[in-house]
Amino acid sequence: MAVAIRLRREGAKNHPYYKVVVADQRSPRDGKFIEIIGTYDPKVKGKNSSIDVARADYWIKCGARPSDTVRSIIKRARVATLLA
Repeated sequence: MAVAIRLRREGAKNHPYYKVVVADQRSPRDGKFIEIIGTYDPKVKGKNSSIDVARADYWIKCGARPSDTVRSIIKRARVATLLA
């Protein structure tokens, strides 16, 4: 089973809100998922995401491939933990 870490869209029309999920690569964007590991709100300025970096690292070690956006969210979360 190919596993992906990607965004799942939620929220109202013109007010998107995303959850970072681990899902089977073949499942639809808003379909079945394995685990929720974070959130992302593109409408908020500043700190607009939260992610469990330990769980993301676990799934990446297990072979999950993050999307480009999720990869950048993980990278920003790692930098924030180093600066804190």
